[in-house]
Amino acid sequence: MEIKVLNIQGKETGRTIQLEDSIFGIEPNDHAIYLDVKQILANRRQGTHKSKQRNEVSGSTRKLKRQKGTGTARAGSIKSPLFRGGGRVFGPVPRDYSFKLNKKIKQLARKSALAYKVKENALLVIEDFNFDTPKTKEFVNICKNLNVADKKTLFLLSETNKNIYLSSRNLQKQVTAIASSVNTYEILNANMLVLTESSVDALNKMFKVS
Repeated sequence: MEIKVLNIQGKETGRTIQLEDSIFGIEPNDHAIYLDVKQILANRRQGTHKSKQRNEVSGSTRKLKRQKGTGTARAGSIKSPLFRGGGRVFGPVPRDYSFKLNKKIKQLARKSALAYKVKENALLVIEDFNFDTPKTKEFVNICKNLNVADKKTLFLLSETNKNIYLSSRNLQKQVTAIASSVNTYEILNANMLVLTESSVDALNKMFKVS
């Protein structure tokens, strides 16, 4: 499919670029997206949660009262989960939430996320641009020209660009990323996806489209 290329003023350049159907035109696979996003978010979890069980709580192990004849339930230790300050039953313990996912599943998930953006008309392609020095004001003007200033927007670049990154770093709704390393969650978390011309080639290369 072909899409018009815009300049940083938001005007049409008169050129178009080919978006490969094998990437942007596939039928999205929701289950692949679910698995990939689940893995991405799981890998972010520290898993350092911990509560003390009854063998870890400090307290006397003296039997509180005689076994029978009190008219109440028997109690053997002040560290019992039934008493305030006692151990916690089945409390959280440190664990690793990460899990492995097939590489082809992750690739399919990213393609599906890109395909969704095309279906939702939430994808723009602009010509490559650069700043001589970091200028947040200039980056904001570009967002306004593209009508994405008030939307969560992901700008995909073909390679690391320090000036563009620094220009967008303080903006709450605009994020820049490298096309070759972008993940499914980042794509779906944005309301608008803005690709530079060279980033389209980078995506083609990442998915090995000749």
